[in-house]
Amino acid sequence: QVQLVESGGGLVQAGGSLRLSCQASGGTFGTYIMGWFRQAPGKDRAFVAAITWNGGTTNYADTVKGRFTISRDSAKNTVYPQMTSLKPEDAAVYYCGAAKTGWGIGEYDYWGQGTQVTVSS
Repeated sequence: QVQLVESGGGLVQAGGSLRLSCQASGGTFGTYIMGWFRQAPGKDRAFVAAITWNGGTTNYADTVKGRFTISRDSAKNTVYPQMTSLKPEDAAVYYCGAAKTGWGIGEYDYWGQGTQVTVSS
């Protein structure tokens, strides 16, 4: 059974950096797309960034381009979004997801439990 476990959330000052982790287990992820989404209170879950597990192709939301970098370590089955220049509007619960076939949120087959990111101004 596929499991995704996020970690690395916490409190950071505006302008600071944070690196989240998503450890995947229970499956063969060679052809998956691994994505990060976030959900702030009262808002829908929104796309942040994604990466293909085998080829390393990346995709970013316009709101994080130039500030966030997603990468993966195949040996550790882990995906990392490195988040820099954080803004108060980046505060949310961040979720890791795994998709077999597509990039859209509806394509994601598995989700982690989420990790809270709080940005103080």
